[in-house]
Amino acid sequence: MEIKLPLFIVTGASGSGKTFVIDELRKMMPEFDIFDPDNLVEFIGHDWEKMRNIWLRVARNIAYSGRMTVICGTMMPWDIEKCADYDCFEHVYYLNLHCDEETREMRLRERNWSEDMIREHIQFAKWLVENAGKAYTPPMPTVDTTNTDVREVAIQIKRWIQRYSRG
Repeated sequence: MEIKLPLFIVTGASGSGKTFVIDELRKMMPEFDIFDPDNLVEFIGHDWEKMRNIWLRVARNIAYSGRMTVICGTMMPWDIEKCADYDCFEHVYYLNLHCDEETREMRLRERNWSEDMIREHIQFAKWLVENAGKAYTPPMPTVDTTNTDVREVAIQIKRWIQRYSRG
């Protein structure tokens, strides 16, 4: 009999701190495999459907060895549900990282983003917060990264994962 494990996705609009928290999560949770999906962009470009399918395949193979995966990247349930390996997981859980508009704008300006892209991600961040209880099952918790130390953000993510990873 095949035992399915959960998959954890730490999502959020750009500038919310997803990539920034990965190293801290890896230190705190060595029993999990934690990935930044953007690491493949230089190899496959911006083919997000392919990207999602690759990462779910990686997570599926990791699950076969009894380990769980955390993916820290912007991924939406309706896109993940289309992936070939979606049914290989017990459940896919989502947590949203969020920061205030001024902080997001500052972080994205440091990356030389255009005004249009910054506005688009500010709007997307609002959508995520407004729909966390409607578009996600269970409702998606939000962790504010505006002024929160990266270690504290990682601790909150770890607590959330522990709630759903216990048998």
